[in-house]
Amino acid sequence: MQRTTSRSSQARFAAGACVAVLCLMDMAAAHAWSLTITSGSRRLFLHVGNGALSGTSGTLNGTAGTSGAINLVQVTVPVAQLGNGTDLPMTSDSSQSTSLYGDGNNTCPTPASQVMVGAGYRRNSGAANATLTVSSPANLTSASGDTIPFTEISWTVSAPGSGAPNVIPAGTFNGGTQTLATVPGNTYFENCHTYVYANNAVRAAGTYNGRVTYTLSSP
Repeated sequence: MQRTTSRSSQARFAAGACVAVLCLMDMAAAHAWSLTITSGSRRLFLHVGNGALSGTSGTLNGTAGTSGAINLVQVTVPVAQLGNGTDLPMTSDSSQSTSLYGDGNNTCPTPASQVMVGAGYRRNSGAANATLTVSSPANLTSASGDTIPFTEISWTVSAPGSGAPNVIPAGTFNGGTQTLATVPGNTYFENCHTYVYANNAVRAAGTYNGRVTYTLSSP
């Protein structure tokens, strides 16, 4: 039987008149926390943005279930900059700055511009690894039926204070399902995702909505 746990994160765009701070993201930033979990009965743990503590440090022994939180990531494109090809950073309504691994580490110090993503797999039998994927629809859609391809959204990753190699990589949504990482048994991965809108074309005014779903599974 396959074990699967999923969490979702919603992305929103508004094209209209407003002022926004512009910033180009450094695509070279790539760090993550790769931490050890005490072995035990099989359990998957996944969080995207706000979530419930995994339990005492390194055990994944928290209460099973879901926090129900779906965080919103958004950007408003100033009229004067519509479709000029300048990458626009997106803001987040997540307030999760402290690691859910249980050690209290300040993994995402600026959650207003970051979304914490973490995946853990505890085992003493069964499959050696779990797989982290993300699924996105082909487009974000407005109430008027206008669309923005989800391939306009990418993300960078970071984990302040960690020199560990990147394990949940930076990338671009592909309008389908893509594999992000293989999570070995008794291992927990965590880093911060900063989302970017490519702004490559002029779009009709409106609010464009779409939802992506992160899934951690093990056979």
